Amino acid sequence: MARRAGPLKVLLLLGLLLIHHHVKGPPFDYATLAAAAALSWFGIPGPGEPVLIAAGVLAGQHKLDLASVIVVGFLAASGGGIAGWLVGLFAGRRALTARGPLYRFRLRMLEHGDRIFARHPVPGILLAPAPMAGIHRVGPATFLATTFAAAAVWSAGIGVGAYFVGPPIVDAVSDESTVALVALIVLVLASVAAETVRRRRRRHERESAERGSEL
Repeated sequence: MARRAGPLKVLLLLGLLLIHHHVKGPPFDYATLAAAAALSWFGIPGPGEPVLIAAGVLAGQHKLDLASVIVVGFLAASGGGIAGWLVGLFAGRRALTARGPLYRFRLRMLEHGDRIFARHPVPGILLAPAPMAGIHRVGPATFLATTFAAAAVWSAGIGVGAYFVGPPIVDAVSDESTVALVALIVLVLASVAAETVRRRRRRHERESAERGSEL
């Protein structure tokens, strides 16, 4: 139990240091990043990466603090992963082995997963949702070390990448949007002018034909 509490104390200490650290930008943005990262690393796909990219872009625009974005992303991703692992460890295996529909199939899948995680625990942790590592009884040392390293690479790599690459792309997209809007307005005006010219020409031809028939 003491060994498991050690990494959690590290996360708590980093969180307290972040609270005392001067952060730039609205707290809601950091809270959104934390929630999205935690959900993604718990095992719910989707929200983590886009929100981290957005936070990195905002940091590149000097609306958020890059160091805080990276630390929040790391802490939330690690915490979400640990929560998922604990859920799988204490509840997931019991749920899969409970009597009910597809009981034999679930047992075979559990045995197959046990063999995979026993042979290749690190790739399993990186590729599968965190509860799966708990279900297949990956040890705390392996899981925590892998999760901390992956969360650090994830938060720093994506955050720093979005910090440097994101703002120019956003500016370019904004410029292209302005150009597209101007082009659209010009196209609409040109279409209206062409239609007006066509209608006048047709009316002139019709009037000329009517005058010719009268003669």
